[in-house]
Amino acid sequence: MLQDKIRQLKKERNAIILAHNYQIGRIQDIADYVGDSLGLSQKAAESDADVIVFCGVDFMAESAAILNTDKTVLMPDVGATCPMAMMITPEALRAEKEKHPDAAVVCYVNTSAAVKAESDICCTSSNAVKIVNSMDEKEIIFIPDKNLSLHVAANTDKKIIHWDGYCPSHHIILKGDVLLAKAKHPAGKILVHPECRPEVLELADEILSTGGMIRYAKESPAMEFIIGTETGILYRLRKENPDKAFYPLSNHAVCPNMKKNTLDNVAKALENMEHQITVPEDIRIKAKQALDKMLEVGRDD
Repeated sequence: MLQDKIRQLKKERNAIILAHNYQIGRIQDIADYVGDSLGLSQKAAESDADVIVFCGVDFMAESAAILNTDKTVLMPDVGATCPMAMMITPEALRAEKEKHPDAAVVCYVNTSAAVKAESDICCTSSNAVKIVNSMDEKEIIFIPDKNLSLHVAANTDKKIIHWDGYCPSHHIILKGDVLLAKAKHPAGKILVHPECRPEVLELADEILSTGGMIRYAKESPAMEFIIGTETGILYRLRKENPDKAFYPLSNHAVCPNMKKNTLDNVAKALENMEHQITVPEDIRIKAKQALDKMLEVGRDD
């Protein structure tokens, strides 16, 4: 079996496999840790593994490389890119900073290492409001997700300068999807990710990160949940809560790049030590500073 081959290669390479909550079920099952992007990178840092196989998208593997200089970081499929992360470049951000010289840059972790290096501080979807409110500056350039920055703007007195980026898998979820789901599953608690449109957030029972959804579903007395995020998370929710029912807010909320990782290319990555992810040292140092500043403020996920 391919799973047995992967387990043997893991031992030989002293490797761990990290899988994001949006990965396919077979990848989640073979992983040592399943979670959100930054949490996985931190898990890797705590491990004594020599090799990290990161089953997610490109910016996640970069974050692992930024935080784990003593380990080899591998991506099974280098075509697993993040569309939202590609909606901003370091050059474009520098131009925006010139327009707003008094503003601080708060950078969502869903960005490239080079963009993080141009930012003052990073944030996750769950601590974005906390991070923005912790800043001394009155003006904040928030990049790159406009939906998340609109959510932040509704929960702060600071002036937020929005970037016109978005996650296609979340942006595709519409208000009509929520209304239909409520009609079909009236007892269902509606949990949505803050990358969703504002009109979707307004109708939600809870606005949560992927990690927040996992915890909420486990701890809530509710028995039915309508999930407004990438559909890959449903596998873990159902696996960990077999007595509860979970429904996607939209069956179209699928990230095709998240699905590019397979058991076959995980095995090949370990066997050939291929698709190593590295970050130039000058960029890595600056990007790590932005991540470290976030961790000093505190991480809520």
